[in-house]
This record gives sequence, C-alpha cells and structure tokens, in this order.
Amino acid sequence: MMTEYIIFAGFGGQGIIFMGKLFAQAAMDYGRFVTWMPSYGAEVRGGTAHSMVVVSDSEIASPVVKEPSICVVMNQPSFEKFHSSVRPEGLLLINKSMVEIDSRRKDIDILEIPATDIAKKLGDTKVSNMVTLGALLARKHILPLEYLIGAMRAMLPTSMVRINEDALKEGYDYPNSSR
Repeated sequence: MMTEYIIFAGFGGQGIIFMGKLFAQAAMDYGRFVTWMPSYGAEVRGGTAHSMVVVSDSEIASPVVKEPSICVVMNQPSFEKFHSSVRPEGLLLINKSMVEIDSRRKDIDILEIPATDIAKKLGDTKVSNMVTLGALLARKHILPLEYLIGAMRAMLPTSMVRINEDALKEGYDYPNSSR
C-alpha cells in the first residue's frame, strides 16, 4: 500500500497552487487515487499559499494533511511553519535559494535544491516550482516523470511548455548530479 501526504508551501506568485494541482492531475492520470486542497491568503501574490495533496493506491478518507510524509517549502515562512510537522522518515524538500535551513531534525530526509537559482539560469525564476517537482520525483518515485510532463502539457499554454519541461528535467537530474 502506498499513500503519500504532501504539502507544497510558499508565497503567492511561486506557483504553489499550480504545483499541487499539476501533481494531483499527473497522479490521477497515472491511475492513483488523489485529493487536492489548495489554501492561500487573501492577498494571494506575496501572501502565504500551500496545497495539500494525498496520493494513494487505495481510496482516501480525507484531503487534510496534518503530518506530511513529503513537504516542499519554497520560502522561509513556509519552512518555519511546516518543517516540524513532517512525519519521521518523511522528506523535506527545501528551495535553498530562499530558505535558511536551521532544522536539527535527524529523523527525516532533507533535500536542499537551489530551485530559484536553477530557474534563473533557465531564464525565468517563475519555473522554480517545476524544478522542485522534478527533484521530488527523482527522490520519491511516486509516478514517472512522463506523467508530470504530460499533465503539464495539457494544463499550460504551448508557449510555456518548453521552459517548464526544461525546469522539470533540471530538477529531476539535480539529486543525481554531483552539484
């Protein structure tokens, strides 16, 4: 039985809501049971945002994620709010371009990736969310990368596909590179 409880967190404008929606769609396309619940502050851009996604190979009782098995944090306030809630042996994926890491937890897997810096090298910091999604799939094989790319192609305008696909692949290759 596989069930992952995921929180994607950051500020409005980082594509946090889209990350959750895209991941949920890709998992559903892959044949998994899925729930997706977005949450954002009233001010949206610049305000807090997070998406809760549950992916399972069996029916899901609730979309609420209190103790994530995977938590992706894109900024410092999100790190401070969510890092302590990651369940033991879970994964904390951190955008180290924007987060000062001060977690002393030894009971979780921590993956730091300079997602914003990688996105900047690709030409658009807005794709840092795709960089982190790629890194997530490389570390946790929940579904094949091709399903995420397929869902992304269906959800984005054609003009945005190439850079987002490049960002996914850069993130996917990052944990396996010697950086």
